[in-house]
Amino acid sequence: MESSILVTNNAKKRIEGLLSDYATDKFRVYVTGGGCSGFQYGFKFDEQSAFDDDVIDCGCFKVLLDSLSYPYLLGSELDYVEDLSGAKFVIRNPNAKTTCGCGESFSI
Repeated sequence: MESSILVTNNAKKRIEGLLSDYATDKFRVYVTGGGCSGFQYGFKFDEQSAFDDDVIDCGCFKVLLDSLSYPYLLGSELDYVEDLSGAKFVIRNPNAKTTCGCGESFSI
């Protein structure tokens, strides 16, 4: 079965590197309202998964998508980049019609 989002090797390595700082093996990717383009991405370590979460097993950790964020993120790629603007998790989302300049918010 194909995953709802693709987790790049860079993102996997960064999440694995952070695991020792958190008391969980669950990394949540979500969408909230706000940002300059209407929606924004969020990332956090989460102690619990909900019954309706989509769970992507990445070996030593799991990526969680809640049921409200799932349709916005379906087909996206979770990556971790380090460049002149800093180091951060990014989403490459084929569903986004527009994104802001920093890439942290989008509209559908």
